Amino acid sequence: MDHVKRFLEETAAVAAAVDRNQVRKMVEALSACKQRPGRVFLLGVGGSASAASHLVNDLRKLCGIEAYAPTDNVSELTARTNDDGWETVFADWLAGSRLSESDAVMIFSVGGGSRERSLSVNLIRAMEYARSVEAPVLAIVGRDGGAAAGLADVCVIIPPLFPERVTPHTESFHAVISHLLVSHPHLQDVPASWEGRE
Repeated sequence: MDHVKRFLEETAAVAAAVDRNQVRKMVEALSACKQRPGRVFLLGVGGSASAASHLVNDLRKLCGIEAYAPTDNVSELTARTNDDGWETVFADWLAGSRLSESDAVMIFSVGGGSRERSLSVNLIRAMEYARSVEAPVLAIVGRDGGAAAGLADVCVIIPPLFPERVTPHTESFHAVISHLLVSHPHLQDVPASWEGRE
């Protein structure tokens, strides 16, 4: 079997295995945040930072939800990293943004964070900070969900059906689930510019 065929078949299998109830709960949580109204802070590193930035755009433009990603502000991100350290960069940024129970924090990650392995500790600290101010924590992660599975109020785990390609499948589904959310009738206010055009 060639890689193209195998990868696309794997993608279909992963899509079929995603927990629909967790996705519905994520829609409900974002809808509740929108109604309060609250802000959504999106966090991720590496490819997940790009997913966070993309969803900020769509939440703001299509759904009318105030949304931010600290990785979009390179000056503040690098200043906080340089002065205070990488592990606290997101938690401190959330504190500086006056995160409250009206807001929500959304995590994108492949592994979900692990203190034991010193992976994505900055995301773990951010989730812990969010919980300390009673802000809902949402996560779209892969593998077994890592620390996010235990810290998030709603956690969509992208099933690791193909462990040798867990990163590309998880990061692909960051985009799939994000687009599902912003096109959901409970969240979307305006259509994307190409919808309905010939």
